[in-house]
Amino acid sequence: MLKRRVEEVNPVAVTMAGASGVSMRLMVGRADAAPTFAMRHYTVAPGGMTPRHQHNYEHEVIITGGQARVEYDGTFHECKAGDILLISPNHIHQLVNSSASDLTFFCFVPVTFDCGQPTPGS
Repeated sequence: MLKRRVEEVNPVAVTMAGASGVSMRLMVGRADAAPTFAMRHYTVAPGGMTPRHQHNYEHEVIITGGQARVEYDGTFHECKAGDILLISPNHIHQLVNSSASDLTFFCFVPVTFDCGQPTPGS
């Protein structure tokens, strides 16, 4: 069993084009011998946003703090702590912090996709 606390993992700035004020902590991933899923913890500063993007693998999101305006294929949704999202493959998506405090969320992705390629950030 692996036991780890969010604050024990150093955050890394997300530098993808379109990202602003975003850091990620890889909580569980390939380096931990996770066979199927990676667990990532994100913090988005007030006014910040994840990049608007899409990819050919699903991911699940659990918002744990703050509020977000989430775009999903051109439709916008107001989300807050306690909301759970399924982002299906190949759908454009973006989370924008719409509050005065940090937006925090966990994101789960497969550790590999397309017959074994490593998922970025896993």
